[in-house]
Amino acid sequence: MMSHPAVRLDHLTCRFPRKGNDDLVAVNDFDLTIPMGQVYGLLGPNGSGKTTTVNVISALLPPTEGTCRVMGVDVRKDPSTVRSRIGVVPQETALYNDLSAQENLQFHARLYRAPRGERQHRIDEVLDLVGLSGRRKDRVGTFSGGMQRRLALARALLTRPDIIILDEPTLGVDVQSRNALWERIRAQADDGGTVLLTTNYMEEAQALADDLAIIDHGTLVATGAPDELRATLGRHYVHLHSDAPARWDELEQTEGIAEVRISGDQVRVEATGSHDPVRTVLDFAASHGITVQITSVRQPDLNDVFLALTGTTLRDQAA
Repeated sequence: MMSHPAVRLDHLTCRFPRKGNDDLVAVNDFDLTIPMGQVYGLLGPNGSGKTTTVNVISALLPPTEGTCRVMGVDVRKDPSTVRSRIGVVPQETALYNDLSAQENLQFHARLYRAPRGERQHRIDEVLDLVGLSGRRKDRVGTFSGGMQRRLALARALLTRPDIIILDEPTLGVDVQSRNALWERIRAQADDGGTVLLTTNYMEEAQALADDLAIIDHGTLVATGAPDELRATLGRHYVHLHSDAPARWDELEQTEGIAEVRISGDQVRVEATGSHDPVRTVLDFAASHGITVQITSVRQPDLNDVFLALTGTTLRDQAA
């Protein structure tokens, strides 16, 4: 099995019929290969096809066309085997609030037929991994959101899956819990496991993902390591204060300047190509007799890449 990639999607297409309308195409002729032993990020706006793709990989939804193989196993032909090899942490933790942390894990261990003689050892192990050993007998309904997310991760690790799928794993959790989850996610890949991560937090993707896929409208728009994707944008951003902010509109006519945004006395200059953006800004200010104070110069981050590839329009549709 180790000769196979963790996940391989070939011409994956998912359509949903709509009464009186054309089918909704949630994923359209999608190809993707996820290697073993990585944290792989899947990014996209609402309605881009992330959830549909994750549901196919989880063997919860058969593809309309194309194939999805997990550890070499076709999800359409053998969904049970696929489900036995993955652990999933959904957005909704789906824990039993009236049961203790240990009772939740005991139920899950029985449901997924973990070897009887190993169950308690595994429960002890995963509770220790997520830092909840001291709360094992407490009712989950008394847990904070971050603690519940950590318990959901423990539940996914309980069956020792080859692949863990995390759907917005740190949604709504505090900074301490987020950092604890990040450490555990990173350790999973460092130990040879594979993690498929969907997130809307670009900081999280930058911190955790070895490689990323960005999808939009059901199609793949970019893949690569976070730093590689940032480099492809080829831009710099100069932030400054000025005593004559309205005059900076004229800078857009300068070669190598893509955009100028003005907000009060603050100006953001977006520069492209190999031009020195600081020198361009200072020369413009000097030639126009404008006082300027540069507050920061930065390269693109994943937010910039994401918006450049998918646009800034708000999305409401989930897919």
